[in-house]
Amino acid sequence: MVGKNCFAIASDRRLGVQLQTIATDFQRIFKIHDKLFLGLSGLGSDAQTLHQRLVFRHKLYQLREERDMKPETFASLVSAMLYEKRFGPYFVQPVIAGLGEDDKPFICTMDSIGAKELAKDFVVAGTASESLYGACESMFKPDMDHEELFETISQALVSSIDRDCLSGWGGHVYIVTPTEVTERILKGRMD
Repeated sequence: MVGKNCFAIASDRRLGVQLQTIATDFQRIFKIHDKLFLGLSGLGSDAQTLHQRLVFRHKLYQLREERDMKPETFASLVSAMLYEKRFGPYFVQPVIAGLGEDDKPFICTMDSIGAKELAKDFVVAGTASESLYGACESMFKPDMDHEELFETISQALVSSIDRDCLSGWGGHVYIVTPTEVTERILKGRMD
């Protein structure tokens, strides 16, 4: 979800196989650099594998170009890597969020074969996406500051994962401004 020169990215903390919970502190959001984050919903092992390959590619880019990747460039890299594996895809649905030039927020999501979906307000992915769309549409306001953005995304996440039996165990929220990254853990009903 985007705010005024900032963005927030959030996920639940449950890892499960259908209705069986395996872990309650699973990491789905990954920092690529200070102004770029990647969220990966879907199969846990594919998320970890794709994350490792993307970190490797970003480090190669840093060595060659001597700068960090722009969010738009990173989204194209993720899309190309997913499309490469279209006949045996990674079972993930990425969410890419970053601050581009002039600290303008960039967010996008894509399907498992890399078809991008760009947005100017919010994007959602995962099993709770239907309820997340409704919550985000009702709570989102343009040009929120970072504190208001945290409250909005937290309320949307918690209310949505409470309506989905395959999500839960609290949330993990990152708020990114041009000068700082704030990480917060939300407690769920079961904590």
